[in-house]
Amino acid sequence: MFAAPTLPLAQPRNVIGGQLISACVGFAALAVGGDSAWTAAIAGALAIGAMALARTPHSPAAATAVVVVLTKPDLVPFLGLLVLATIVIVAVGVIAARRRYPVYWW
Repeated sequence: MFAAPTLPLAQPRNVIGGQLISACVGFAALAVGGDSAWTAAIAGALAIGAMALARTPHSPAAATAVVVVLTKPDLVPFLGLLVLATIVIVAVGVIAARRRYPVYWW
């Protein structure tokens, strides 16, 4: 967002949507495969695929699926904090952008 604010990956839909999709994929993978490194790797790959299908790619969000699998957080607090964090990141991007950000919202 800050280094390349005009890229599609940095737009609010992709930042917020990509993170939420990846977290959900991570929780699903955790439920099915447990908390192994293999499950984490598969969750990261599936998260990238899910974001592509939803047309909300945000590559850093794939790490969220990995983090969910490896740390096993509680669902509701994690998703709540994730939504809050992504909104704060987008808001800071809007306030602090030296260039036009966002290029589009949705």
